[in-house]
Amino acid sequence: GRMSAVCETRADGSMVISSSEALGPYPRSIVDALAAWAEKTPDAVMIADREGAGWRSLSYAQVIERIPPIAQALLDAGLGPERPLIILSGNEIEHFLLGMAAIWVGVPYAPISPAYSLVSTDFGKLRHIAGLLTPGMIYASDGAQFAPAIDAVFAPDLPLVVRSNPVSSRASMVFDDLLNTVVTPAVARAHEAITGETVGKILFTSGSTGLPKGVITTNAMMACNQQMIRQALAFLEDEPPVLLDWMPWNHVAGGSHNVGIALYNGGSFYIDDGQPTPGRFGRTLENLAMVQPTFFMNVPKAYEFLVAAFPDNPHVRRNLFARLKLLQYAGAGLAQHVFDGLAEAARAETGERILIITGYGSTETAPFAFTTTWAVEEAGHIGLPAAGMSIKLVRNGEKHELRLKGPNVTPGYWRDPEKT
Repeated sequence: GRMSAVCETRADGSMVISSSEALGPYPRSIVDALAAWAEKTPDAVMIADREGAGWRSLSYAQVIERIPPIAQALLDAGLGPERPLIILSGNEIEHFLLGMAAIWVGVPYAPISPAYSLVSTDFGKLRHIAGLLTPGMIYASDGAQFAPAIDAVFAPDLPLVVRSNPVSSRASMVFDDLLNTVVTPAVARAHEAITGETVGKILFTSGSTGLPKGVITTNAMMACNQQMIRQALAFLEDEPPVLLDWMPWNHVAGGSHNVGIALYNGGSFYIDDGQPTPGRFGRTLENLAMVQPTFFMNVPKAYEFLVAAFPDNPHVRRNLFARLKLLQYAGAGLAQHVFDGLAEAARAETGERILIITGYGSTETAPFAFTTTWAVEEAGHIGLPAAGMSIKLVRNGEKHELRLKGPNVTPGYWRDPEKT
C-alpha cells in the first residue's frame, strides 16, 4: 500500500503529522464482515485449532450458523451492555465463537489472561477485574483447571460455561449444549440494534502500572482498524490471508489485529498452540510443518527460536516462506542478527527478500496506528500513521510525548472516568 503523510509544525513547537490518505468505508462491526464472507465464500476455512494429529476447523458458513444459538443463550442468561461475558481461558474455536456471538447481539466480552486464574495464588487481578466488570456469565475451557479461581472469585449463582469438566460446586453448562438453544426473534432484533458505538470487547491492560484497566473497544474501532490495515497492506485484498498464530487473545495484537485480519479479508486463522519458550516452541515447528501462512506476526523471541531451528528443520523453513507475503514483529525490538537471519533464510528459500515490518500502537488504538510498508534495512523504524489518523508530537523535557487521534481511538476505560 502507499502510505503518505503531511507534517505541520505549530508555533508552540509541536508537530502534527497526519495521514494524507483518506480512510475508505468500513462496516459497523467486524461481524458484518464475517457475515459478508459467509455469503461470498461459505466453504472457506475461517478458524482452526489442533486436535489429535491434525486440525479441527470451521468454514465461514459453519461459524455463521453457530452464532445465533450461542447469542440466544447469552441473551437468555440476561447478558447485555452492563452484564458482559468473561472468558478466562485461552485461544480455541469455542472462545472465538462465544466472542463473535457476544458482539453479534451487543454483549461486550472480556478475554482475560489465563495466568490470572492459573498462575496467581491470591487471584488479586482476577478479583479486581470481576468487580469492575460485573459479568453475567463465565466461560472456561476446562472447568476442573479453572475451578479454584472461579470458586474463589465469582458468586456461586453466576452461570458458567465449560468445554469440558463441568464444576460440581455451581451450575455449569457444556458449550456444545449452547448450540441447541432455540433461536427466537430476539437475536435478530439485538443484532439490528448494534452500532459502531456499541462496546464489542473490554481488553485489560497488563497492569504493569497498577491494576489492569479495561480498555473499551467499540465495534467501529475494530472495523475501521481493519480497514486501516487493509489500506496499508494492500496485498490482503489480493487473496484471502492465511495466518498461523499463537498470540494470546486477551492481548489486542492476537485477538483484535491478527484474528481481525483473517476475518475482515476472508482469510483463515490457524491457532498455533505452541509458544516462544524452550518447552513449547517444538509445537510451533510442528504446526508450521502443516500450514503455509501468507501473513506471519510474532514476538522477537519466536523469530530468534525460528532462525536457530531452520538448519535442522528445512521443511519448516520451506513452509514458512512458501506463500509468505510479509513478516511482522511486535512487542519489542528485533535484534539485528535475527533480522539478518530471517532475511537470509527468505533469500535462500525464495531467491527474494521478504518484507519484514513493524508497527506501533496500543490497546487504546485498537491497536494499529503506525506501520512501515517498505523494506527497512535495520530494526527500529515504526513507519507512518494509518489512513484517517493524525498524531501530535509535543515537547516534554528532552523527549516528545506522542498523542494520537482517529476513529480507532478508545472512548475510555470501562467504569473508570478518572483514568479516562
